[in-house]
Amino acid sequence: MKGRKGLLLAGTVLLVLAFLPVQGSAGVNVNIGIFAPPPPYVFNAPPSVVVIPGTYAYFVPGINADIFFYHGFWYRPYEGRWYRSRFYRGPWGYLVPSGVPRVLLNLPPDYRGVPPRYRPVPYGQLRRNWKRWERDRYWDRHKERMERHERHERHEGHMGRGMDD
Repeated sequence: MKGRKGLLLAGTVLLVLAFLPVQGSAGVNVNIGIFAPPPPYVFNAPPSVVVIPGTYAYFVPGINADIFFYHGFWYRPYEGRWYRSRFYRGPWGYLVPSGVPRVLLNLPPDYRGVPPRYRPVPYGQLRRNWKRWERDRYWDRHKERMERHERHERHEGHMGRGMDD
């Protein structure tokens, strides 16, 4: 009786194992073929970013790929699909269309044109401060300060012309 139960158990295990590899490889091949991640973008150092005016999204300037930072994640569009990562260098995971932040889908067409007085933000500063900057609306206040400064410069320039002009 014991021998029969042991033989039945061994047969069942072999039967289950015989079908596992077939199912596993079919799933892997389908996923890789359909949603292959973008090729890696190699950085020599952690990238600086520039905030996109009117958003709290950032882009990596001066490279030949679109890589964005928003709400703690890095995003990368590639061949009509979007990918997301916790790190600027990947690994990139496919993101379903409904998971792409609306702000990234609605970027102004000229977002790569860095406005005067906007400076790249070093990676370390971004990493340490992005949450606080969003919470405190830092870039909104920064924009207001820049506009006040520009008005002041225009006013000073106008006032400084005097009678000689």
